[in-house]
Amino acid sequence: MAEIGSLPLFLETAVAAAKRAGEIIHKGFYQTKNVEHKGLVDLVTETDKACEDLIFNHLKQKYPEHKFIGEETTAACGTMELTDSPTWIVDPLDGTTNFVHGFPFVCVSIGLTIGKVPAVGVVYNPILDELFTAIRGKGAFLNGKPIKVSSKTELVKSLLATEINLLLRIGKRLPVPQMSYNILMANCIGQDEFLKVGTKRDKSTVDATTNRINGLLFEVRSIRMSGSCALNLCGIACGRLDLFYELGFGGPWDVAGGALIVEEAGGLVYDPSGKDFDITSQRVAASNHHLKDAFVKALGKSA
Repeated sequence: MAEIGSLPLFLETAVAAAKRAGEIIHKGFYQTKNVEHKGLVDLVTETDKACEDLIFNHLKQKYPEHKFIGEETTAACGTMELTDSPTWIVDPLDGTTNFVHGFPFVCVSIGLTIGKVPAVGVVYNPILDELFTAIRGKGAFLNGKPIKVSSKTELVKSLLATEINLLLRIGKRLPVPQMSYNILMANCIGQDEFLKVGTKRDKSTVDATTNRINGLLFEVRSIRMSGSCALNLCGIACGRLDLFYELGFGGPWDVAGGALIVEEAGGLVYDPSGKDFDITSQRVAASNHHLKDAFVKALGKSA
């Protein structure tokens, strides 16, 4: 199809948008932030909104016939729909809490799906000036140089990244036709329950989340939490990290760019249960081929 032949041009456009948004992030990183709350602890800044507007305007000028999904616009509207049409999926500032606190793991994430399959991925950290890119079938790159996942074969020698998302359990799976923005299958490895997005820091919820991490500590070398799903995926892609999983992240904008970059770096992206990855599920795991089976088993034991 025509869109596939245009992938290099799509990548060029996405990189230009990410770099322009990165300039705004870099400038704002060293200034006093005007911060709003999307929940008890979830933050959004003027920079998030400005970057999303800039990126969408840039992309829409080039490709007005394409569809667009963004974190801030979806949060405002409450719904999203991913179709087979070419769709740009954007997180204008992944790692907003890091941004607010001056912790330099923040990035722009831009992914293009065609037929609901990621075809172009861009993740740019303007503070460290690291640009991760990929086109399906063409490999993955960091600042223009090819990258590959690690070659680790044992969990005990592997570095694991994850994030803590404390979510409210609201009941068993329901036969709904389409998942809305604030309802997801997230906290249970076996996907048998729905959860509602939002921080809930009562003891039982915290214990359930930390007990899983406690169990995994016996299986791996060490654990890291960077505060950015997209950058964690890129860490897998370039071999800095060996294992990654996250349950209950915000939406497809967190993974649309990074998931393709992992795959094009020779890695695997999958559901933490071991099933196929679903970009809309808000559940992700990633590793090299050698570690997948053992990692899925360890995740199941720790649930």
